[in-house]
Amino acid sequence: MAFAIILVAIVVASVLFHFLSPWQATPLASNWGSIDTTITITFVITAIFFVLIVLFVAYCVYKFRARPGGRSKYEPENKKLEWWLIGITTVGICGLLAPGLVVYNDFVNVPAEADEFEAVGEQWRWSYRLPGADKQFGKSSVANMNVDNPLGLDPRDPAGQDDVMVSGHQLHLLLDQPVKALLRSKDVLHDFYVPEFRAKMDLIPSQITYFWFTPTVLGTFDILCAEYCGIGHYNMRGQVVVEDRESYQQWLSEQPTFAQTLTGGTVGGLIAQGEKLAASRGCLACHSIDGSSSLGPGWLDLFGREESLHDGTQAIADADYLKESITDPAAKIVAGYPAVMAAYPFSPEQLDSLVAYIQSLSSGDAPTVKE
Repeated sequence: MAFAIILVAIVVASVLFHFLSPWQATPLASNWGSIDTTITITFVITAIFFVLIVLFVAYCVYKFRARPGGRSKYEPENKKLEWWLIGITTVGICGLLAPGLVVYNDFVNVPAEADEFEAVGEQWRWSYRLPGADKQFGKSSVANMNVDNPLGLDPRDPAGQDDVMVSGHQLHLLLDQPVKALLRSKDVLHDFYVPEFRAKMDLIPSQITYFWFTPTVLGTFDILCAEYCGIGHYNMRGQVVVEDRESYQQWLSEQPTFAQTLTGGTVGGLIAQGEKLAASRGCLACHSIDGSSSLGPGWLDLFGREESLHDGTQAIADADYLKESITDPAAKIVAGYPAVMAAYPFSPEQLDSLVAYIQSLSSGDAPTVKE
């Protein structure tokens, strides 16, 4: 009897929690309202089955509980009941599958008028590329990836010379313009997900996956990695800025092309170069610049500070220490932080720019690294 009451209480509490809990989906900001509808249908069907099955079990526990002198009744089969169960289950499964199949068919059929962008994931940051005036992406290959060409574009491919290389962690998109996302991974599984857009897709190493959506609301939305990709997964974030055509064109004109990056067209002062490098290479995913806690030591007031290391020794965070920590992070591990940082083979100029940027975040003297 008590167990039957507990089962009924679980049903009542579950239904109340769904309707009264503060958790709700983020506001829709794309064309994929059909995905919300599909999720709602799934909730309703599974909720009905959950309630009926648990209440039926509670009824059976109460009805057929052990009683003095009671005897169980043997019934070898009940074909009528079996057909009812098969029919109801079939209808429920069709109700779960059919809406998803309809939505998925729309999901993989990209409109002809859709623009394109490429998102490249790696532990633990996002990089973006847009086609240039020719509306074609240049060829890319892992064989071409290096410090100066992190996305591996083919410098001999004419179609790639005008490709737009997005600086920083923000990707700007046009309001009400369908867009196709081409997705690549440089290391492990990732997943490109903007909760307000509802659409998401895995990034699979050695493959190019895709999906499409139409932003329908102006604003800035977080890009999340929805596939666990390592210890820095929680901090693998970017932003999508949805804006009108005038603002979008202004932003687009400020982004360098691939040809400009090959000729050094993005350099604008050592500190500015270091700030841009830190944003584009994912440094800020693990190192905060505002004093907040992070996966690695924060950069605010780091330069010149005495750090306690895992081996019990002390080290001054000067230029040499910082450069060694970037190129050989396992050499000196700061106490209280995990040894998870990968080595970055930056050029001497890039190391100087990063050190200058870190020093600029520290109170005290101005950076001493020469431009």
